Amino acid sequence: MADDYVETTFVALKPDAVKRGIVGDIIATIENAGFKISGMKMVQATDQLLEQHYEEHVDKPFYEGLAEYMKQGPIVALAIEGVHAVENLRKIVGDTSAKDAHPSTIRGRFAHMSMDHADESGTHYKNIIHASATLEEAKKELGIWFSDEELHDYRHAHEDEVM
Repeated sequence: MADDYVETTFVALKPDAVKRGIVGDIIATIENAGFKISGMKMVQATDQLLEQHYEEHVDKPFYEGLAEYMKQGPIVALAIEGVHAVENLRKIVGDTSAKDAHPSTIRGRFAHMSMDHADESGTHYKNIIHASATLEEAKKELGIWFSDEELHDYRHAHEDEVM
């Protein structure tokens, strides 16, 4: 059945994306690719929320800096629906290392910092966006950032064309 391929994934537009005023451009890129927003909100991350989201990293040396970066401003949390949404959104987002991201990806268009530069300048690496890596991760992250009432099911105007 065609619905077996339709997934919902989690995307976070990080504080640097919000501060730079590129949220609309990023959302337009996602929507222009045929994906549907089934949930969206602006959130100021708390320690508790970040500890849930980054559970596997809490005890790692870089976690404190990561948490501080994610609390520097609001985050736009998105639930994105579409065919093979997890895999395809990761392709659209681009390589985690912005300097290695293809110019047509979100990170390739909007991020420029390298991990080496961040390390040498004593700042946290900023790459503007997070997208779940697996369907299991997406389900977990959606549950952390959204309640069931905040996710919406509706028919997109062009679903017959892209889904």
